[in-house]
Amino acid sequence: MKILSINRNIKHNKLSIENITFSKLATLSNIEDYSYIIINGGDGTIRRVIKILHNINSNIPIILNPTGSFNVIAKLHHTQSLKTILENLSNGKTIKTNIQKYYSINNDIFLFSAGNMGDLQHIFLSETLRFGLLKNGISKYILALLFLLPIHFIMTPFMLMSSKRFFIFTPTSYISKFGSFRGKITKEFTVDLENDYNLIELDGDIVTIKESSLTIQPAGNLKIVI
Repeated sequence: MKILSINRNIKHNKLSIENITFSKLATLSNIEDYSYIIINGGDGTIRRVIKILHNINSNIPIILNPTGSFNVIAKLHHTQSLKTILENLSNGKTIKTNIQKYYSINNDIFLFSAGNMGDLQHIFLSETLRFGLLKNGISKYILALLFLLPIHFIMTPFMLMSSKRFFIFTPTSYISKFGSFRGKITKEFTVDLENDYNLIELDGDIVTIKESSLTIQPAGNLKIVI
């Protein structure tokens, strides 16, 4: 059994672990030789890795080592610590996995969150606050939310009624659809933004999509070791 670790040097005296940087993942020719992939980082790192694995049609189970600020995916699946999972693997214990759906928005991938509403404003301000004592942890997100409350209060009703705005947050799947908000994606739909240069929030990242028409749809399933 071989394990691939991305973005951190992980060693174990009983397991064969190869360590690479994220930049080398797309050019790795023997990806199917690995039984598991360790992703060291936050939700944005997970999203970027899954985009590459999706493009090469790989479905290798993922082990999360959450080192980001919020780590939504790890919290949703109540994943065990990396140390515990590696010990279980080395001792031959049965490894359980959960299924995490992921989605495509044109040529990009996201796992749980996408939009150009208040989420985009919140992430932009949070990243602006990423320095000093606010660099790590969730304090910057809370502070950004407090700063933006008046804007959210005034603008959210108008954004919910706009066909040019959308916000997807699948952890709230009990809300299928409410205006421009969706908690569930079961089939393909499109959003016409009428602009060819758009900033979109994807799993806490801000990406640029240079297309006016967005096609959003289910893209696949990810196995996450719990």
